[in-house]
Amino acid sequence: MKTQVAIVGAGPAGLLLSHLLHLEGIASVVIESRTREEIEATIRAGVLEQGTVDLLAQSGVGERMQREGFRHEGIYLRFRGASHRIALTELTGRAITVYAQHEVIKDLVAARLAAGGQILFGVKDTALYDLDSGSPKTRFYWNGKVQEIESDFIAGCDGFHGVSRPSVPSRQRHEFTRTYPFGWFGILVEAPASTEELIYAHHERGFALVSTRSPQIQRLYFQCDPEDQVKNWPDARIWEELHTRLEGTDGWKLAEGRIFQKGIIAMRSFVVEPLRYGRLFLAGDAAHIVPPTGAKGLNLAVNDVRVLAFALSRYFKSRNEEDLKSYSATALKRVWRAEHFSWWMTSMLHRFHDDTPFQHRIQLAELDYVVSSKAKALTLAENYVG
Repeated sequence: MKTQVAIVGAGPAGLLLSHLLHLEGIASVVIESRTREEIEATIRAGVLEQGTVDLLAQSGVGERMQREGFRHEGIYLRFRGASHRIALTELTGRAITVYAQHEVIKDLVAARLAAGGQILFGVKDTALYDLDSGSPKTRFYWNGKVQEIESDFIAGCDGFHGVSRPSVPSRQRHEFTRTYPFGWFGILVEAPASTEELIYAHHERGFALVSTRSPQIQRLYFQCDPEDQVKNWPDARIWEELHTRLEGTDGWKLAEGRIFQKGIIAMRSFVVEPLRYGRLFLAGDAAHIVPPTGAKGLNLAVNDVRVLAFALSRYFKSRNEEDLKSYSATALKRVWRAEHFSWWMTSMLHRFHDDTPFQHRIQLAELDYVVSSKAKALTLAENYVG
């Protein structure tokens, strides 16, 4: 096969990049190790920044998002048993939309297939070759035989555990990592919404988050040991922990329901530099990971491919390589801003294993400052909405 851009990975980054390139008349082929059913059923968080919402709408894949997503104009910080609202829209003029990542993927897959786009699902043993040449190659096993795509460029959008980043020689990449000593225990619940806007809660037993997926389905998290196991948490223990961390003296109550999904996710911060090696460009989770506290993962992926699609378009239209040369620096500026914000939110809201009473008081002082100072609330709000 020959194409202009080979895209490894059919997550939000790879699919959106293929869609944006198509709108500019640029051909691409997307390959994915999982099946279509698997990628459309992988439930992930979905807090979309205003810029993400605008880009999806402007590119013609936002109709269902605008119809079914939940526009939120604020969030709550909850500590000492009371809630404090951060008025995102009042402070910034922008809002967030709660719309699950797998729904974004469904919309992008449908758009690509409707336009005749090539997405090869279920590929195996992918390997990248000749990345520093003018004709890089993507080789893989699919449909019963070894296949190869020859392209002008390759976009590595295959996530943290994919093959793209390791394809860059170790001497050419610099990796920055922080692993947190806690994880999130997440559940999906059939229950009415307990809140109209997301609640981020700080408690002496640890962090908790109240989110939503639909009027009937809610998403709840609480801080846990990353080495813990789901089997150690029967439903009754989960509800007891959530009630303890979330409820206080103000009368607010958490609605219970049938738990139909449980899982534990680890927490890490990660960035690789640069985001380019030869004709290979890294985007999304292949390039960076943020702890989910700041709701930045999907939005960073969208920003990466927005920048990359523009740069590739300029190249194919005028052979101007300046934006391709600056892609890494441009994207990393936003990445490190989001890394800092996600680290700050995580540090302010979670209990660390080596915390002292002094550190706990420092966190409460920071939270008090955020909810009482317009300047500090604005800092949180403009980072949160993007």
